[in-house]
Amino acid sequence: MVSDTQSAPRPSANASRTVRFRIKRQDRPGEAPRWEEFLVDAEPGSNVIACLQQIARMSKTAEGKATTPVCYDSGCLEEVCGSCAMVINGKVRPSCSALVDKVVGPDGTITLEPMSKFPVVRDLAVDRSRAFHNLERVKAWVPIDGTYHLGAGPKDTPANQETRYTLSTCMTCACCLEACPQFNLEEDKSKWDGEFIGAHAISQARLFNAHPTGAALASERLDVLMAKGGVNDCGNAQNCVKVCPKEIPLTESIAAIGRAVTVHAIKSFFSGR
Repeated sequence: MVSDTQSAPRPSANASRTVRFRIKRQDRPGEAPRWEEFLVDAEPGSNVIACLQQIARMSKTAEGKATTPVCYDSGCLEEVCGSCAMVINGKVRPSCSALVDKVVGPDGTITLEPMSKFPVVRDLAVDRSRAFHNLERVKAWVPIDGTYHLGAGPKDTPANQETRYTLSTCMTCACCLEACPQFNLEEDKSKWDGEFIGAHAISQARLFNAHPTGAALASERLDVLMAKGGVNDCGNAQNCVKVCPKEIPLTESIAAIGRAVTVHAIKSFFSGR
């Protein structure tokens, strides 16, 4: 009993909490997946990556069974590289910025799964080669040849620079692709060019088309985006913009490229291209 003049003891703000991690595992490509559970003493402010590091040190399940360390991708640990994206409690997001206190369920459990739109390499690590291939399809770069000094580049307006900066924060984490109903798992590389290219590539095409020097390849990018698998294959589900960790206006990019493709198609028709 606590008297009226006594306050009930409160847990320390620095106290750790035991969190149960339920992880979908797969030893190699093509093998049947399995589930394993782990108990982790998570410190306040811990992220999912820190807990995966603890699991690697333990190398045993919640039942005490010896197991191998969980495989996952990570790099910067500050939401810049995008490599640690995975499905956490049913939602795709970077795991380095997923704080345990924010994502843990009411039952004290966190469920981790690999992204489903890319081939699994092992456990939570997937092969995102297709996402980078699609950036190559739209020539997502500024065409400058040589390493010699070319002098000052063309001037740009502050408004255009601000728009391009937001688009440039894309880290190809592929969260938008995982959430997109038009983007599906395709392991046959020969079919990649005919499948939906994805919001990330469309937005990067907008970024480089808006660049004073990058615009030199604008017509080539639009040719790709008006073909099969291009912007017209977008179903406008708008899932991409909801899951983007950088809050990039992906639907705006899709709309802008849609207009640009229409104008480009009309010009190409009348010019006989």
